[in-house]
Amino acid sequence: MKDFIPAKQHIAVTPGESVRIIRELQELSQNQLAELTGIPQSTISSIESGRINLGVERAKVLATALKCHPAVLVFPGWKLNTDEAA
Repeated sequence: MKDFIPAKQHIAVTPGESVRIIRELQELSQNQLAELTGIPQSTISSIESGRINLGVERAKVLATALKCHPAVLVFPGWKLNTDEAA
């Protein structure tokens, strides 16, 4: 991994913002995501705006619908020290 160059972080993203960004990239409305997940649209709106916490169980359900790993939603700003990575 000596050729590994990490991407530069330009802005800090919250878990709710991460959900919104990935949802919008996939051109899904909150209503469509609600239908895919069974999570009420009002709850998705509250998650995206930061009024309620995402939570691990909801992250799993949303990640399945958004076809991403739950960690992408739960830990959007987490940095891995590449010197310590296996």
